[in-house]
Amino acid sequence: MSRLIAFAAIQGGYSIVSKVEGEYQKALQTYNADTGIGFPNTAYYLPVIYSLLGMKVETLEDIKKPLEFTRGLLPPHVKGQNHLPYLGPLLDAGMAALFAFEIQEALRYLNDPDFYLHSEDIDEDAGKIWLGAADDTVFRKRGVEFVDGTAPGFAAIVGSAPDPETAKMIVEEYQKRSLYIFCAANQNGTTVTEQLLEAGVQIGWNTRIVPFGPDISSAIFALGFANRVAMAFGGVEPGDYKKMLLYNKDRIFAFVNALGDVNAEWAAAAAGCVNWGFPTLADTDIPEILPTGVCTYEHVVANVSHDELVQRSVEVRGLKTTVSSIDIPCAFGPAYEGERVRGADLFSQMGGGKSQATELVKMVDMKEIDDAKVEVIGKDIGDIKEGENLPLGIYVKVAGREMQPDFEPILERQIHHLINYIQGIMHIGQRDITWMRLGKPAVEKGFTLKDIGVVLHAKFHQDFGAILDKVQVTLYTNKKDVDDLTKRARAEYKQRDERVENMTDEDVETYYSCTLCQSFAPTHVCAVSPERTGLCGAYNWLDCKASYEINPTGPNQPIEKGECLDPELGQWKGVNEFVRQASRGAIDHYNFYSMLIDPMTTCGCCECIAAALPTCNGVMTVGREYAGETPCGMKFTTLAGVMGGGASSPGFVGHSKFNITQKKFIVGDGGLLRMVWMPLILKEDIKDRLIRRGEELGVPDFYDMIADETVGVTEEEILPFLQEKGHPALSMGSIIGE
Repeated sequence: MSRLIAFAAIQGGYSIVSKVEGEYQKALQTYNADTGIGFPNTAYYLPVIYSLLGMKVETLEDIKKPLEFTRGLLPPHVKGQNHLPYLGPLLDAGMAALFAFEIQEALRYLNDPDFYLHSEDIDEDAGKIWLGAADDTVFRKRGVEFVDGTAPGFAAIVGSAPDPETAKMIVEEYQKRSLYIFCAANQNGTTVTEQLLEAGVQIGWNTRIVPFGPDISSAIFALGFANRVAMAFGGVEPGDYKKMLLYNKDRIFAFVNALGDVNAEWAAAAAGCVNWGFPTLADTDIPEILPTGVCTYEHVVANVSHDELVQRSVEVRGLKTTVSSIDIPCAFGPAYEGERVRGADLFSQMGGGKSQATELVKMVDMKEIDDAKVEVIGKDIGDIKEGENLPLGIYVKVAGREMQPDFEPILERQIHHLINYIQGIMHIGQRDITWMRLGKPAVEKGFTLKDIGVVLHAKFHQDFGAILDKVQVTLYTNKKDVDDLTKRARAEYKQRDERVENMTDEDVETYYSCTLCQSFAPTHVCAVSPERTGLCGAYNWLDCKASYEINPTGPNQPIEKGECLDPELGQWKGVNEFVRQASRGAIDHYNFYSMLIDPMTTCGCCECIAAALPTCNGVMTVGREYAGETPCGMKFTTLAGVMGGGASSPGFVGHSKFNITQKKFIVGDGGLLRMVWMPLILKEDIKDRLIRRGEELGVPDFYDMIADETVGVTEEEILPFLQEKGHPALSMGSIIGE
């Protein structure tokens, strides 16, 4: 190992720590010692310090202890010519630099609270392009992807490329491999983030290109994100630094790309990343650390050409990625799912109120289908002008010896994701409320509607080959054809919905498990019945039944109910036995229909969390889309952190949006008529179902009786509203018992 890199990294560590010590002293002179400090809307304090040292930093005074620890980590300066080529001093200097970076960024939030934008997306028009630390709502949504394999890893890019075209080329190669790209630092005042914007690339969490900040210190947000994943989803306890670092090395496949000249501070940051097992690859001639040791392979690699950078990076990190190869003119992959087609880039759109757009998947006989046949009946993109809109019908016929009608909605639901995987195409909604927007860049590359059929044929075979033998896709753009398909599709939808709507828990002897979330909530076992959909909202009973038949060894396993132990609270002997086994003895029973008495366990992926409100004699619920305060005194992120790790928490329970209006929703506690508050965004989302359910319960104006944040966000604020409306919860028996 070169003496030069040791000298630079250690010098960088000293420089960073000294600078931050000065900023801290200045802050103490400006603010009171008990002034709150941290990363907004997160439940992990300063996550790198908290996860590795177990120290909670909540006030300015709290910074003193970790900053003293940081100073103590700095090794002696390199002296003389006979430097011992050991990694130890570099790792300590690098870790000291990273702890100092996290404190520096916390002080930035204190001194300039509007510097970072609290959002998934940037606001380029307002000049707000730096996102800083991910809010917990973003983190919960994105972090799980590093656990379930949706995101194989992330590339942390610091600095800037020689030009915007090179930056775009590198980043899009990572996107094709489904990696996240975390951007930080500048090179001579230019950042790769700004280069991407200049090249017309959409950035933000939705496209997996995350602009953390313009300085090298903002790279700490990438490491903080990785450590939050380990704590939230990997079960690593704060302060267990060995397990934390090993988890990241073995589970979070990340690496650093240093674009441009590497100064002492960058060298210190690179040395710090080695502690995580994250190597650094540079495009400049810097001293290398090639022997293996902490990282899987090399630690620091220099002189990597830009056209080889992506492949060399995944190779050095030991990361296995695949590029989906589908014969269409646009790039394809999950990284493009969150891409938006905005007005200035819009070529044409289908649905969304501009025209009718409908999707239907239907099982047919083998003899009625020609595999790989894709046809467009009506105009295609080449037949219309920019700004001209079309109706659209997507009709997919499938056949297979193992195919069943129950699988149709599962396949149909995939259309949304798969079309969104096409670069430059945006797809919203499903069924007969589909909305698709085509971007000019995609059309300029030669995209046509027929390419949608090519994608659906290829991916249906790839993902569902066990049940499918043939797939044929027809796309209609003539209004009459689309109207005919829509009429037929609505009849199919109605028949499907009635099957679930009319089923009761008493109708079946078998429920289904879902253990998809056990990788990050080890004791959580979701049991899905006809009247209690999965917490995440993605699975109902029929979906789980179909999923089990498609994949008998998958996460949706049958549960024989057995003897009913409590019909009012919803407890069965067979379910208890399954839960005890699946939770490895951590949970031995729970109730389906109660949030007050031994409720079902909750994971971090639930759509909503309900909580008791004793003063109002009712309950509230909040969805993850709402980031504000709630009458129970906790935001959604706090609730998810407190009871979302697989616990059964009396007084709280996770559930889906759909479950709110199912007949068995907390019926053991009084049912839906206990609902006194929910955020307006959720209330509006399920408005029609709430109105219908209220009428069924004999309270036709129940929807108007539910308070939201416009009424208040404390029990004291909403109680007068409930009294004025005559809310039925106020006349029920005490929610906390006698």
